[in-house]
Amino acid sequence: MDAIKDKVRERYGKIALTGNSDCCCMPGECTTGDTPADAARLIGYSGEDLKSVPGEAVLGVGCGAPINFAGLGDGETVVDLGSGAGIDAFLSAKRVGSGRVIGIDMTDEMLEKARRNARDGNYANVEFRKGDIENNIPVGDNTADAVISNCVINLTTDKTRAFREVYRILKHGGRMVISDLVTDREVGRDEVDPDRWCSCIDGALTRENYIESIKRAGFQNVSVLDERAYMDGPESGGRRITSLVIRAVK
Repeated sequence: MDAIKDKVRERYGKIALTGNSDCCCMPGECTTGDTPADAARLIGYSGEDLKSVPGEAVLGVGCGAPINFAGLGDGETVVDLGSGAGIDAFLSAKRVGSGRVIGIDMTDEMLEKARRNARDGNYANVEFRKGDIENNIPVGDNTADAVISNCVINLTTDKTRAFREVYRILKHGGRMVISDLVTDREVGRDEVDPDRWCSCIDGALTRENYIESIKRAGFQNVSVLDERAYMDGPESGGRRITSLVIRAVK
């Protein structure tokens, strides 16, 4: 599993340096020549939102748009897990106004890109910190009003441990709103393909097990806010992959 984590770091470090050539949108919807912005629109981001953030923050690597469901308000503190080049952190910054946003990523190249985007866009209420979300999110206990994440929890090797970290940093009554992928059949460790893990496929849990891992971390009122078919065929190893937006409360 350490090798998987190294592979994830390598893959997303390369995307930060060279851009995303895969688009990561749903099969049959992306076409040759589509840009990361095209992919972002397909998974739920509005054209207005995409124009409002630095262009280099848009990498098109998510599987949904949890920002649309987070209900962020002025003065709130938001933590964005797996913040990448910063798209959700910057969109959150506009919504929380006098509040603040903390982006967490474990990839040095992504952090450098996000910090540069923040400087260029004059986002005074956004900061980015390096951290491993399943071992130690570098945020104090009971800090966040909301935690968001876009197709990142599935990159971890211990989902419940990651959700416990999210639970720790949330205030009482705080909410987690995340997009992620679930599968109709989990793979055994001897079946894991590192490239498919990096695409959030081989690390996917079934819907039932994913929701149960959230509940085991202590969350209540777990609900699915949005659901869409994502992948079904050879690219997914013959499994059916579904994208969910999930909300849960501490």
